[in-house]
Amino acid sequence: MRNLLLAMAVIVLPAAAQLPDGPGKEETTRLCSQCHELERATSQRQNAAGWQDTIDKMTSLGMVGKDTEMRAVVEYLTKNFPADAVPKLNVNQAMAIDFESALSLRRSQAAAIVEYRTKNGNFKSLDDLKKVPGLDPAKLDAKKDRLAF
Repeated sequence: MRNLLLAMAVIVLPAAAQLPDGPGKEETTRLCSQCHELERATSQRQNAAGWQDTIDKMTSLGMVGKDTEMRAVVEYLTKNFPADAVPKLNVNQAMAIDFESALSLRRSQAAAIVEYRTKNGNFKSLDDLKKVPGLDPAKLDAKKDRLAF
């Protein structure tokens, strides 16, 4: 067991050292590295609502943590990886992985957008994007400032 913990520390600590110091760093390191490397988690730039959506998605996929820890992670990521530094996502050129990461969508939802676009042509507006079956219109509304048509 001690060797396993040591091995985990060797993997997690270098990535954690790259994160800015501040409240929530420890929780972010611990929770976000449960399933993937920290670089993947912090590659996104989102506002508080976007980070909350991401945490909700990760929780639905099995991330385990207390509510206070989840709030600390959202606050930490919002402060250190804000949305204002991110270019808009061109919905008519983006690949599925871009939709997945920029909009915190499930892989199947991101693929549905690309498939719908291929069958029906380019999206002209947010209302066009909302026509894709299986998407949550409220979630799209919350991220509309990140989209370009």
